[in-house]
Amino acid sequence: MADAALLLVTKKIGKAVAAETLSYARPLLEKKSRSIKAVPDKMILIKNDLELIRAYLKEVDRKGCTDLVTETWIGQARKLAYDMEDIVDQFTYVVGKHHLDGAWWSFFTKCQDPFTLDEIAAAVRRINRELKRLKECRDWTQPVAGGSDVPAKDYATQQQMYLPGHGYSISDEELIGLDRNREILVRLMNLNKCSHLQIIAVCGMGGIGKSTLVNNVFRKEASKFECHAWVSVSQSYNIYDIWRSMLKEIYSKEKKEFDAENMTGAELQMELKKILETKRYLIILDDVWTAEVFRELKEVLVDTGMGSRVVITTRIEEVASVADDSYKIKVEPLEEEEAWRLFRRKAFPRTENHICPLVLEECGKSIVEKCDGLPLALVAIGSTLSHKAQDVAEWRRFYNQLIWELHNNGDLNRVVKILNLSYKYLPDHLKSCFLYCAMFPEDHMIHRKRLIRLWVAEGFIEQIGACSLEDVAEGFLTELVRRSMLHVVERNSFNRIKCVRMHDLVRELAIFQSRRESFGTTYDDSHGVMQVESDSRRMSVLQCKNDIQPSTGQCRLRTFIAFSSNMASSSLFPSESKYLAVLELAGLPIETIPNSAGDLFNLRYLGLDKTNVKVLPNSVVKLHNLETLSLQDTECLHLPRGSEKLKKLRHIWMYKLLDSTFSIFRSIGPMEPFEGLWSLKNLQTLKPVCASEVSVTKLANLSQLRTLSIIGVRSIHCAQLCASLSMMHQLSLLEIKASNEDDVLQLETLVYTLHAKVCFILLPSILILQYLCLVVLSYCSEITIMYFYIVIHVIMLKTSATCSTHVQ
Repeated sequence: MADAALLLVTKKIGKAVAAETLSYARPLLEKKSRSIKAVPDKMILIKNDLELIRAYLKEVDRKGCTDLVTETWIGQARKLAYDMEDIVDQFTYVVGKHHLDGAWWSFFTKCQDPFTLDEIAAAVRRINRELKRLKECRDWTQPVAGGSDVPAKDYATQQQMYLPGHGYSISDEELIGLDRNREILVRLMNLNKCSHLQIIAVCGMGGIGKSTLVNNVFRKEASKFECHAWVSVSQSYNIYDIWRSMLKEIYSKEKKEFDAENMTGAELQMELKKILETKRYLIILDDVWTAEVFRELKEVLVDTGMGSRVVITTRIEEVASVADDSYKIKVEPLEEEEAWRLFRRKAFPRTENHICPLVLEECGKSIVEKCDGLPLALVAIGSTLSHKAQDVAEWRRFYNQLIWELHNNGDLNRVVKILNLSYKYLPDHLKSCFLYCAMFPEDHMIHRKRLIRLWVAEGFIEQIGACSLEDVAEGFLTELVRRSMLHVVERNSFNRIKCVRMHDLVRELAIFQSRRESFGTTYDDSHGVMQVESDSRRMSVLQCKNDIQPSTGQCRLRTFIAFSSNMASSSLFPSESKYLAVLELAGLPIETIPNSAGDLFNLRYLGLDKTNVKVLPNSVVKLHNLETLSLQDTECLHLPRGSEKLKKLRHIWMYKLLDSTFSIFRSIGPMEPFEGLWSLKNLQTLKPVCASEVSVTKLANLSQLRTLSIIGVRSIHCAQLCASLSMMHQLSLLEIKASNEDDVLQLETLVYTLHAKVCFILLPSILILQYLCLVVLSYCSEITIMYFYIVIHVIMLKTSATCSTHVQ
């Protein structure tokens, strides 16, 4: 849907017409024509219209209307939203440029401004006209054509499409890879020693086999219970419908007739209680999306100590948390051998032992690898191929157009629908974050910190309360993991997510959705010439053997991320994309950055890690929106004069790797502090910086730092360094390294400060370093080390915190 695009642009308009921004704009606008003065008011009207369109699209989604006319209308609404985003960025640029020192700007700006207020006013008028036309084409105040006023609450019309249901039978021998979970589920259902009502949760991503597993067990174990019911639960559930379905199932087994349709909620509740309080029952709640379902069902789930069980299948960890840990079953993707065995069983059902012909084995295993252990896809694709000729050319063609087949082959369409349900039911603020992950290569380990900084730079994250943008973004990442949209590959020593990855098939479907929504595209010309979509907002270059073919819409890109180290030289720096917010060129063979980089007025993230860049152009200081600057493992250790103008900088990484084995004392060359560095009040990351008498004193000004690495510290710096560090109340990662092996650091003052924290642990207003969780010390005195260990362990005992200390 277009929800994500509309949400982003309405947030941008809100910031552009906020009181603070307009206070900068007013002196500029007052001197202009009436049409220019009216721009902020017209932008507010556009914002209101776009919010109404968002509300309408939610109704379209809720009622399941997917006719071609509606899809076309939604595409036009999305395009308008993207056009408006461009205009907002232009307006913000002009206003911000006017607010900054005019003399400084004129020094660097030698050509005419890319945007004028007259052009912006004309563009706003055009958007207003097109919005009016859009409203005339389809009035959002009317019911959606072809949609019911009341969405299906119990999957009555969707169960055949999405869920196997408990009428679907599968033999034990087909339950490949799920037999261990089957044994666990049977044991939990029949634990004689536990006579109390128990909730059992079966959790995992869509298509992983949760319902199939539970269905297999239900068919064999249900007879051991005096009454039982299977209820499929939709996201827009109605508790009365669930109660009504439960009663229908129970009474159908007892061949008892009753008029459930005309019973009130109170009557349904009373009738269910009357039945369940006298019998040992088994209730299956299939595909549950919210924990609220169980909280409401508690009203009728009577525990009479007879060993009753409720089994919930869900994609969401929060829902699974209603069960005790010992009653949770996490269903994981099949192992490689299990996946190959299941695929062969479906692809060659009539062949003895389901043997794959040798000529098809390579292509078959490639298809299985793409399914990434997902039983739903393996069964559906294997069954489809069983009806095709056992011809290698046909199988290879099927593999090469697999995503097209999934969307257009009626036998496979169910796979897409089940997997896309997870995306469909994502909250709006998570949809863009999820699609962004598809821009990384297949099986890529996506690092938490990098992903979070990219989301922030894109504008996907809004401040919530006192939480920083990075904290909010980490919460979003955790939510995607809990919804089984991303899988955790590695956690750090504090159990925080370190790396995630996308399931291969989910990633392919996300790429398809990204292109459909013009959100982004992945560029890979390894199989021939590829044309970039003209309206795509983001581009990820995975493989680039030739020059990227320019398109009319490439100048409107918001993100350019390159993973291909063999890119053609003419494609390395997309300077024609004036709206870029993210430019990630890590690992590319770049030696210089063109002076035109300063024209990227919207740039918030510049990644140049592991490039051959030695110096940044002076024009970089024009990037007044820049938030993240990363030059790790490069030759560049200096920022240009005037970099203090980069007031929005939040993260700076800048160092030269002198010894990749870290076997020598000076393995890293740190950045040299520039004049004005200490005035960058928004800095959260400074890593690493060279110590000096000035720098250890000025550090006190950077009170918002969360990550600090300071290298080359001498004993004469220690007292002042400790004093400066005591001003950093948000610090969570601290690295201190001595200037040489003979210069032992005396940091007892910092230890005493930490000791004061322990003594006043209940007074957060005077706490020092209250978020500190990682300390790395190199060549400190023995007493410093001893005090650090003692104090940190006391802090851990008093706060139940996790802290790590590394000493060299």
